[in-house]
Amino acid sequence: MSVACRFERSLLSHEEQETIRLTHHPAIYSVEVAELEAMRPRLRKMRDKERTVGRHKQRESRGKAEARGASFPGTAKHASERKQVFAAALKRVNTELKRLHNLAAKTAHVEAARKALALHRTANFTTRPAAGATAGEGMASKPRERRRKVLAGAKIGRVSQATKVAQAVRDARGA
Repeated sequence: MSVACRFERSLLSHEEQETIRLTHHPAIYSVEVAELEAMRPRLRKMRDKERTVGRHKQRESRGKAEARGASFPGTAKHASERKQVFAAALKRVNTELKRLHNLAAKTAHVEAARKALALHRTANFTTRPAAGATAGEGMASKPRERRRKVLAGAKIGRVSQATKVAQAVRDARGA
């Protein structure tokens, strides 16, 4: 349940009101992350203190506990309402911190995606250095393992010539 700012002011002291004021809508966006992080434990401490006082007052009213101390400050009268104010402020701070964290993560993801896209685009247009005036060593030749056969010059073309002669003989028979 939300509480009106006017009602908050009626419950809180000046110092507490200044702390809570920074957690409301327009002011919370101008607060730095480090200050929000520092505000979180203070608000928790305030909320827990009011919760303790409120629970003790309830136990006193039911007769289960004796009164603590000589007197409580005037704020003890509205302990549960004050606790709600601090809890709501803590919730606003947590929500804003989460929003800022998500925004930072989204920004980091967008930057990483842009960088990946740029790398992908540059990979499509790779430039290789020029070969230069002369080639280098190049690939090393692999020596043959088979023995080289040497043919006499007269034997070169003998198979194709034999085929021609055989074809001519067959043609002459048919005529």
